[in-house]
Formats: sequence, structure tokens, C-alpha cells
Amino acid sequence: MASTASRPSRVAKLPPRERILDAAEELFQSEGIRQVGVQAIADRAETTKMAIYRHFETKDALVAEWLRIVAADYQAVFDRVEAEYPDRPGEQILGVARFIAEGLPAVSYRGCPFINSLAELPDRSHPARQVIEQHKERQLRRLVGLCVRAGLSDPEQTAAEITFVLEGAQVSTQNGCVDRTGDRLMRIIEGIMDRSRPAGDASGAGTP
Repeated sequence: MASTASRPSRVAKLPPRERILDAAEELFQSEGIRQVGVQAIADRAETTKMAIYRHFETKDALVAEWLRIVAADYQAVFDRVEAEYPDRPGEQILGVARFIAEGLPAVSYRGCPFINSLAELPDRSHPARQVIEQHKERQLRRLVGLCVRAGLSDPEQTAAEITFVLEGAQVSTQNGCVDRTGDRLMRIIEGIMDRSRPAGDASGAGTP
């Protein structure tokens, strides 16, 4: 391994808190939450355990903050598609589904951070698990709202079906049991939306 003593580290150029979170994300994703210790995170972030505990009271708090950032990125997708397709809720639903579909190749070798974390955190009182559950609740509420505005019948049921498909596609991609998951995902979502339109509505689920 080449020595890094003679050249500046790219990691060291980042603020300490950002270095810690980047290192934690990489290690948690590749090795799992339980397998990664605070010292390993400190080594990857080119800092010390003491520095980590200055920013995060416990490892659990660090895990929760990492997942809070991941959740915020997912929630931002709803904001983005709303801006891209104003007053077109059907296209917004498809935009969210497309984001998941396009991210499936990464899921195939790293897994979904939420699914992986839930498997490692069976205690529902764990702060990181609470972050995931709150994120999923917000996501479902936003989907229900889009289904309402798109004029889809039984919005709660339709949003639940869409959620099942989005979650299932990620699991199926991760375990490799289904091929062409992205294409299949989009076709299923489109089918759900078609079936949920009121009889005689050919408007494209709220799209022009």
C-alpha cells in the first residue's frame, strides 16, 4: 500500500463531521451496522474516536444521523418531481417510481440502506429504526396525497400497492431472483395507476 504521508488526503480536506458521516455510510453499507466499530469509522475518516464522540454522543446516534440524511435524500425526490411536473400528480408518482427503478443497480450490490438496517435493528425503540419508520410514514402520506390529487380511486389502497411494489422491487433486486426489475417495476406501477382511474377517465391519472 502506498504511503499517504507525502500527499494530502482528500478525506482530510472535508470538515470532521462530514468525514465521519461519509466513512460511516461507506462502512455501514459494505459491512453492516453491527460489524463496524467506532474505531474502524475513525480510521476511515482519518480522525479519532474521541473526535467522533464530540460530534455524536453514541454510535447509535451516528447511525440515526446517517439514516436521517439518507431519508432526506429520498424525501427530496418528491420535491423534485413536484417541481418538474407541476399540477401533474400522475407524472409525479411515475417520477418517484422512476427514481427507484434507476437506483436498482446500486441496490443489487449494496442493498437498500433501510432494508439492511431494519434487519440489523430489531428493537423498535432504537433511534435509527425510529428514523426509518418515520421516513416510511412520511413517504406513504405523500404517495396518498399524490393519489388523491391524481383522482385515483381508493387513494390509500393505491398508495399501499405502489409502496409494496417499490419495496418489493428493491428486495428482489438485492436477492437477484427477478431480472429486469426496473422495467418490470415501471410496468406494474403504470398498471396499478391504470386500474385505479375512475371508469371513463383517460386523463392519464391526473396528467395532461
